[in-house]
Amino acid sequence: MRGFIEEIWEKGMKFSMDDLARRLGISKRTLYEHFSSRVEILETIIEQTAQEFDEKTRQIVEDSNLTLLEKIRAVIMVVPTHNDFYDLRILEQMKRYYPEQWAIVDASLSSDWAMLRQLIEQGIREGLIIDRNVTLMMKIIIDACNSALDQRFYTKNNITTQESLAAIADVLLFGLVPVDKR
Repeated sequence: MRGFIEEIWEKGMKFSMDDLARRLGISKRTLYEHFSSRVEILETIIEQTAQEFDEKTRQIVEDSNLTLLEKIRAVIMVVPTHNDFYDLRILEQMKRYYPEQWAIVDASLSSDWAMLRQLIEQGIREGLIIDRNVTLMMKIIIDACNSALDQRFYTKNNITTQESLAAIADVLLFGLVPVDKR
């Protein structure tokens, strides 16, 4: 899967299984013993990434050592292993060449993150978060987090995905104005 992502970064979505086998230093036959097609590899990456995101999020939510605000911040900052796969350029190519798989990714990137929504609602009930339209708040959070998909911008500016999500989480949770200046 790492080799698949490297091929995408180097050649775009149009690379061949021969290219991938060559990158991995294995025969095409060996590659086909594990995956029947590029689509199967793509779907595996998408599925594993979604499962990993959900598992990391669940662990954060269940961590009794974290405060509610720490949980919200940590959930906003969850980064899956194959994070470099989730790049605007790659997603645009996927939309064009693999629309069914892109639809799955698009749904996960734009859907209402249920566990985060529950944390936000709990924060409102406990008076830790201002009482505003939760659906709108979720859209703002999700859209802000999805800005991390512009990996060229972050790379060009020497900002890691983790740093960008930390900054996004801090601005969303604590605003731009320091407490002593409010």
